[in-house]
Amino acid sequence: MPEQKSPRKQTVVGAVLVDTLDAPTRVLAARRRDNGLWEFPGGKVELGESLSQALRRELDEELGVRVELGEELVGDAGAWAISDTLELRLLFAQLEGDAPSAGVDHADLRWLDAADLHSVEWMPADVAAVEHLGARLSTTG
Repeated sequence: MPEQKSPRKQTVVGAVLVDTLDAPTRVLAARRRDNGLWEFPGGKVELGESLSQALRRELDEELGVRVELGEELVGDAGAWAISDTLELRLLFAQLEGDAPSAGVDHADLRWLDAADLHSVEWMPADVAAVEHLGARLSTTG
């Protein structure tokens, strides 16, 4: 029997939107309207888009913001698993200009520091990334 290749996973890109890329102390969490869980804002990468192009488009659509992008927050296995068909890639980002607004997809936005990261109920796919992120947030402002 010929070996079957596993289907390629669809990539979802999310923003670890921080107060500053240099020494972040806070991260923006967004509460979804549909299920009330918190997430890193972002969305699916469309055919022909790079991660950075997709993330900039999604943040403009969802939050009405422009950002400067930083490095990727990488997990133990690289991308973060969402499901058998979806994987999450997270990029650090810093606002350029206007403050974000919740828009259509999100009911609330909240800036969280390291001590507050677990004060909200995160989407299951984001929980492991939150653990990695906690170690990266500075506790001094």
